[in-house]
Amino acid sequence: MNSYMVLIQIADATVRVSVPLLLAALAGLYSERSGIFDIGLEGKMLAGAFAAGAAAYVSGSAWVGLGVAIIVSIAMSLVHGVASISYRGNQIVSGVAINFIASGSTVILGQAWFQQGGRTPSVSGAARFGDIALPGANAIRPIPIVGPIYSNVISGHSIIVYFAFLMVPFTWWVLFRTRFGLRLRAVGENPAAVDTAGISVAWLRYRAVICTGILTGVAGAYLSIAQQASFVKDMSAGRGFIALAALIFAKWKPVPVMLACLLFGFLDAISIRYQGIALPGIGKLPAQLMQALPYVLTCVLLAGFIGKAIPPRAGGVPYVKER
Repeated sequence: MNSYMVLIQIADATVRVSVPLLLAALAGLYSERSGIFDIGLEGKMLAGAFAAGAAAYVSGSAWVGLGVAIIVSIAMSLVHGVASISYRGNQIVSGVAINFIASGSTVILGQAWFQQGGRTPSVSGAARFGDIALPGANAIRPIPIVGPIYSNVISGHSIIVYFAFLMVPFTWWVLFRTRFGLRLRAVGENPAAVDTAGISVAWLRYRAVICTGILTGVAGAYLSIAQQASFVKDMSAGRGFIALAALIFAKWKPVPVMLACLLFGFLDAISIRYQGIALPGIGKLPAQLMQALPYVLTCVLLAGFIGKAIPPRAGGVPYVKER
């Protein structure tokens, strides 16, 4: 039973760690399905985390922090949209610029406003999203096997965790069962055909990057006022790039995206739990090795098991309207 409880704890950690990856990957899914490649997911997530931490501390409300995070992330997404859609600039360069701007400005503003080395002050109570106990969690807990799964893995997470996993079927429905989703996928494959049908390519792509901004803002808020209690420098720690890798690994499909993010979350949870472990004949493994393990294994999986991933045909290509 002790081994079973260890598995339960790892599963619980997997869910918690995978949430920002899942939100960022779904955010990139909307953008890239419309033909706008966005490697600025990392920067938008980081900016959202800072905005959430700062606003939640000042206002004393986690919901205000979440709202400000979404607004800031949407603003950065629109900057990327203007550069990529309206001015037909290089989408990779624009995304890199957003990452650099977010990385530098969050530290500068944090130091200027709070004088804590780029951090935001810790938040608690109403200024932070707490864990939610689902109905019957305590009553079911003593039941073998089922009880720990429901009470520890399914129950006991913040509202953003449940929102993230609900976004998977919602995104599938939007992309494959709605008119907006059909047009979004079409504009990523053949924008000229969409334009010929009298639909604005630019407006569709702007709506896609707005969806990206909303989800990356929620991901950032989760990092600073749900998973942790404050913003710290570069707290996104490359999750935006891992989310892009998961998106490619999943071939731009919502359910495989979730599975890919859970896989990385599992590897990350394993590395956290077994940092400093001593192996027979080898000795204690360096903590840095265990921290790097999820990233190394992710690269190995992408290189060896992804197969052929074909992106949207119009991805990364600015659309010029024929006259």
